[in-house]
Amino acid sequence: MSDQRRQGGGGAGGSRGGHRGPRQKSRTAPSARSRQGDLPRSTALRVLRAVSHEGAYANLELPKALRRARLSGRDAGFATELTYGTLRMQGLYDAIIAEAAQRPVSKLDGGVLDVLRMGVHQVLGMRVPEHAAADQSVALARSVAGQGAAGLVNAVMRRIGERLREEWLEAVVPTEPVVERLSVAQSHPVWVVKALRQALIGHGVATAESADTVLEDLLAAHNVPADVTLVARPGLATVDELLAAGAQPGRWSPFAVELESGAPGDLEAVRDSRAAVQDEGSQLLALALAAAPVTPRSDGAPERWLDLCAGPGGKAGLLAALALQQDADLVANEVSEHRTDLVRQSLRPALTAAGEAGREIVVRTGDGREAGQEEPEAYDRVLVDAPCTGLGALRRRPEARWRRQPGDLVGLGPLQRELLASAIDATRPGGVIAYATCSPHLSETTFVVRDVLKKRDDVEAIDARELLAGAAVDELTGLGEGPHAQLWPHLHGTDGMFLALLRKKG
Repeated sequence: MSDQRRQGGGGAGGSRGGHRGPRQKSRTAPSARSRQGDLPRSTALRVLRAVSHEGAYANLELPKALRRARLSGRDAGFATELTYGTLRMQGLYDAIIAEAAQRPVSKLDGGVLDVLRMGVHQVLGMRVPEHAAADQSVALARSVAGQGAAGLVNAVMRRIGERLREEWLEAVVPTEPVVERLSVAQSHPVWVVKALRQALIGHGVATAESADTVLEDLLAAHNVPADVTLVARPGLATVDELLAAGAQPGRWSPFAVELESGAPGDLEAVRDSRAAVQDEGSQLLALALAAAPVTPRSDGAPERWLDLCAGPGGKAGLLAALALQQDADLVANEVSEHRTDLVRQSLRPALTAAGEAGREIVVRTGDGREAGQEEPEAYDRVLVDAPCTGLGALRRRPEARWRRQPGDLVGLGPLQRELLASAIDATRPGGVIAYATCSPHLSETTFVVRDVLKKRDDVEAIDARELLAGAAVDELTGLGEGPHAQLWPHLHGTDGMFLALLRKKG
């Protein structure tokens, strides 16, 4: 783990102390400085530019950029924290930049703005000496926008270095209303802050009186880098194998470990797809579905399982391993050809093991909304890992908070309802359906389940909390009022996964 990650530099609390120490100012004129930033910083900037201007995803773009630059060790750690910390705290940093530059950030060139955001994060979030952050920012600005931009960046960075983090927070964070204060201080769009407040109350983990305090804890948790969690897919890899490779035990899942340093791909089990990167909340959802009681088939045939939206293959990989252990067959369905290929790659060792065991694992491309009509009552267990806004995974995908808009819910809502209805149709009487999202937003979770159940009399909700807690190796509480379950980053250290379990009536 990099020094920057250990310090939690992306958090709103900051790593910069409240005392005023000696300040080192750059004595180098802008024209005499380096004409381009160093490799870790220029690599981070390339990723930020790809995210902001090409729609790239940082978690996919950064590993490629690190490989191209041949960065490893502390340099890779620095570039990683600089990229993710800048993205997380973009909202706060934009307010600081606007104050220091005496102009709205919308008036700044996009490349210059990315450079300044990185500069602010180095000074206020990473304990980088001010003169070093300023010199490197000027060099990067010169490389992306010319000498005039370099002068502007030099002036703004000087002004930013004149105040401590706490002083900047006092200057730019409004005291009221609470939503506006938290939006700036914790660097989330206002609409996301409002939606998460409603979700905390709606899922029963906060009251109207306690919501603001709990909300601040949740938003702060989004600004702390998530641990790298791996799953040892049962029957294909063991936890002991991963522990022997340097990992540490996980907290909730019996198959989870945490990787404190190094790249997951350095582990043989991960390279072979016998183990994979997977959040513990995601693991627990698959385990809960596999453990849910179903009515045995009258013909004594093996169970058939369906992962309706299997891409990119994380939950499908664990479900495939569990299906093999329970002598069941699995169909992993994905609507996108590209993502189907990812699922097939993830399930490669399970496909081999299934052939040796005489079981069937199928990876296919298809529209999940049509599964219920094409294969009515064909499956015993069906997972709907529905497309969603991803507001439960903001620790891992920090750009999502800025990229997503309230209007996205308009398109996702009907799709989520159609997928759940199709999953119910594809489940035989006595079987179980799991509806899951990586978002706590009420419009993507309880409202979807409620609306689908209103139109049907052939399905009923069962207590997901009991099965989720039963799958955990430690006492798991704070899951809400039921029957559905919601995991939270600030309570459980997992992504914000939602789970509803439904039983098809016989």
